[in-house]
Amino acid sequence: MVQVTVKGNNVERAIRQLKKKLMKEGILRELRLREAYEKPSLKRQRKHKESLRRVAKERRMRRRRERA
Repeated sequence: MVQVTVKGNNVERAIRQLKKKLMKEGILRELRLREAYEKPSLKRQRKHKESLRRVAKERRMRRRRERA
């Protein structure tokens, strides 16, 4: 359960904190994905592209760490 407290009647700040927490946990992303039906073939394509992106990012980060 995600919880945010409103301090000093500052609702805008609380909303920003809530959005940040939801983004970090991936809840907003999952909500957007569930809004419409996704065909199994498109789901496989999306997951494959995500994995390629993740691997490429790991390689970039590893190279960056080796240089430093």
